[in-house]
Amino acid sequence: MSVNEQKELKEKAYKEAMRYMGNAKEQLKKGEKRNYFYTDKKYVRIACGLAYNAVLIALEIYVKLKGVIPKPKEKLDIEFYQRNIGKIDKKLLMEINTVYDIIHKDGYYDGIQDARIIGIGFEHAYTIINKIKP
Repeated sequence: MSVNEQKELKEKAYKEAMRYMGNAKEQLKKGEKRNYFYTDKKYVRIACGLAYNAVLIALEIYVKLKGVIPKPKEKLDIEFYQRNIGKIDKKLLMEINTVYDIIHKDGYYDGIQDARIIGIGFEHAYTIINKIKP
């Protein structure tokens, strides 16, 4: 893959991931915050789903740029990224694990309403997305 193709791929994926994150932030605003808690977990769940998908977009491009090619019919899921990125960048793997725990499990599935925890998860999501920033 040429340098220009890599740059174009990064720009497109970064823009898409940031669009998802913007939509996620809009959903959190709908959840209304009182003190340190969102009042409606529906919007927290939606926001976390969007943020998690933004991270998956970034990770897909990250591994592609690192030359990691999935086997035929191999599912590009969190375990694929953990397994392969763990071999490349241990710090990024910690970021992925944090996002998975906070954004995906606690936020999306459980609907945790603590705005501070969700905020930390979003910070880690941005760290991952910035790995493909053009």
